[in-house]
Amino acid sequence: MIVGVLKEIKEDENRVAITPAGVELLVNEGHTVLIESNAGLGSSISNEAFTDAGATLEKSAKAVYDKADMILKVKEPLPQEYKLIRSGQIVFTFFHFAASQELTQAMIDSGCTAITYETIETKDGKLPLLTPMSEVAGRMSIHEASKYLERKYGGRGILLGGVPGVEPAQVVVLGGGVVGTNAAKMAAGLGAKVFILDISLDRLRYLHDIMPPNVVTMASTPHNIRELLTRADVVIGGVLIPGAKAPKLITRKMLSRMKPGAVMVDVAIDQGGSFETSKPTTHDDPIFNVDGIIHYCVCNIPGAMPITSTQALTNATLPYALKIAKHGCPKVFQESPEISKGVNIINGKVTHQGVAKAFDLPYVSLEEALS
Repeated sequence: MIVGVLKEIKEDENRVAITPAGVELLVNEGHTVLIESNAGLGSSISNEAFTDAGATLEKSAKAVYDKADMILKVKEPLPQEYKLIRSGQIVFTFFHFAASQELTQAMIDSGCTAITYETIETKDGKLPLLTPMSEVAGRMSIHEASKYLERKYGGRGILLGGVPGVEPAQVVVLGGGVVGTNAAKMAAGLGAKVFILDISLDRLRYLHDIMPPNVVTMASTPHNIRELLTRADVVIGGVLIPGAKAPKLITRKMLSRMKPGAVMVDVAIDQGGSFETSKPTTHDDPIFNVDGIIHYCVCNIPGAMPITSTQALTNATLPYALKIAKHGCPKVFQESPEISKGVNIINGKVTHQGVAKAFDLPYVSLEEALS
């Protein structure tokens, strides 16, 4: 198979979808790897490192799209790429379809096979390709919240961990999954008082056992969220429903309960956001103020730490890319039920219920779409 890797063009996105180690493995299995020139520079990977591993450099994204059977990316295609994607081509990346009807329709119209990192799922319900980026985003959410608490940004001017004789900040984490767990660990490690909420009592029992004493577990209910907002200096939104829009847990009306200068970080913004007042932002212009509350809603949070993020992501994605390249479609769906769950759109049909529901589109099973 011819595998193409592009230079990411989403604003402030410095990750790349493969490392030289991954190129070497694909080439050793007989595949051809095309890399758009300078694709790895943002992650400190030179063109020479890719060619030494066996890749062929291409001067443009169009050249890669024209030749590749499978495209590997980090982030979703942008409008200028839509017409480059052809029928039957495999595009393997983070899509987050439920956040964009335009993107969803464009991939339907293209006739491509859209396999999403975020909905590949193991037998035990884990999301192996979403996990590493959720780990990075969860940890970074506390870094960013701490920064924007500074008065110069309009924040409250409170240190997360306090100092002897001065109480620490209070951090509310919505969602006890990978994002929430990593956010809570980081905030607790800095000395903040942390409240982590989830709807699963089994998950809360687990978190209660592993978290340090300055982390309090609570059931996620509207009442508890409202009460905690009055205390919160930082709120982290980390709730995920795979493939579907994130639930709106905080309304604009609820902001009036919060302290002026509190910081809200919406890690779920890729899936539409957990806060009613959220809107996508970029690393260049990451925050905005609504009713005195600082909002941080960057869509590609891990893109700011590309060396760590690229290595963590490709460690997870490469085994699946190797399977797809080896077997092709549709045989790979028989070989790997995990990959079949990652197929959101194929042959112009939506094969993920969350995406279909988000835009009131017809849903068909993968088996129907292939028949």
